[in-house]
Amino acid sequence: MRIPHERAVIETRAMSPNLPWRSMVYDVVDVSQAVVDTYVRAVLSQVDVDLIAKREFRVVVDCANSVGAVTTPLILRELGAKALTLNCNLDPTFPGRSPEPNEETLGLTKRLVVEAGAAMGVAHDGDADRAMLIDERGRIIWGDRAGALLTRFVVESGRWKGYPLKTYTAVSSSIVVEEYLRPLGVEVLWNPVGSVTIARKILRDGGAISGFEDNGGYMHVPHHPVRDGGMTAALALYMLASTGSRLGDLLDSLPYYYTIKAKAPATREQALCLVEAVKKDFSGYRQITIDGVKVIGDDFWVLVRPSGTEPIVRVSVEAKSEERAQALVKRVLSLYESSCGGKAA
Repeated sequence: MRIPHERAVIETRAMSPNLPWRSMVYDVVDVSQAVVDTYVRAVLSQVDVDLIAKREFRVVVDCANSVGAVTTPLILRELGAKALTLNCNLDPTFPGRSPEPNEETLGLTKRLVVEAGAAMGVAHDGDADRAMLIDERGRIIWGDRAGALLTRFVVESGRWKGYPLKTYTAVSSSIVVEEYLRPLGVEVLWNPVGSVTIARKILRDGGAISGFEDNGGYMHVPHHPVRDGGMTAALALYMLASTGSRLGDLLDSLPYYYTIKAKAPATREQALCLVEAVKKDFSGYRQITIDGVKVIGDDFWVLVRPSGTEPIVRVSVEAKSEERAQALVKRVLSLYESSCGGKAA
C-alpha cells in the first residue's frame, strides 16, 4: 500500500500552486545545444532535406509549451519550412492550452493553419513524443489515420528497404489501418493500448516498418522504435514533398468511417462483465481479445475495454454511416445496463 500513498503525496506536491515551476525551468534547466544538434541531425538524416526545402512549406507548430519548443521549430526551419509557432515558449504550467492535443484544445491551432494558408499544422502533447497533424483545411488527422498514411509512404518510397513489412498498432486504432495497408503486403499486428507495449513488441519480434496509436504517437522504426513528435513532423513534410499531394487529399484517400466514442462509470468487475457480454452478443464476428474485446464486421467495428486510468469502461465504434454507428453504441450500452447493472453516462 506504500506505493499508492507515495504516489499521491508526490502528485499533491507537484500540483501545489506554491511550487515555483517557472523559475525551476528558467533558472535551473540548461539546454545542451550538443544534444539538440545530435537529435536534429538524426531526424534530418531520415528525410530528403533538399527535396523538402524546394517546396518552402508553411507550417503551424503548436508546441504546447513543451520541450518540443526546443527542437521542432528548428527541425522545420532546417527543412526550409516557414515555421509559424504557437505555445513554443517552455512553461511546465501549460498556459497556452491543455497539453492533450484534441478537438477541444486545438481550436486556435486549427484556425491558424487555415488563416495562414499553411500546408499543415503540428500539435504536440506535453512531452512532444506525439504529434497530431492538421491538414490545410483545419481538420485534425487522428494518429491511426496519420499512421496509416505515413506507413504507406514509408513502404512505397523504397528508402527503407530491409525492414519487415509489419506495423504494430493498438486495438483502439481504426480498422482503416488494415483496409489501407494490407493491400500493400503490410502485416497489421494489433496490441494492447500503450506505446511502451508496442515498442517492446517491435523490439522483441525483430523490428517493423512502423508503430502507432490513435493519439498521435508514431514510431518511425528506422529512426528509433519509440514515439517521436519531431520525427513525425519531418516525415509528414517528406511525404507531402515526395507525393506532391496536399495533406487533406491524402486524408480523403482513406476509407471513411463515422466514429463515436463513449464511456460509462464502471467498476473493474462491471467493465469486464461488459467485455464478456459483447463477446457473446457479437459471437458471429471476428474478435480481437488482447485488451478488452474488438469486434470487426464487414462495415463496422466495436471496441470495449476497461480504462487503465479511470473507473470507467470505454466504448469506441466506427461504421460506414452515422445511423449504424449510433445503433451499435446503443446496443452496447443497453447490454451494459441489462447484463452488468451499469448505467450509461
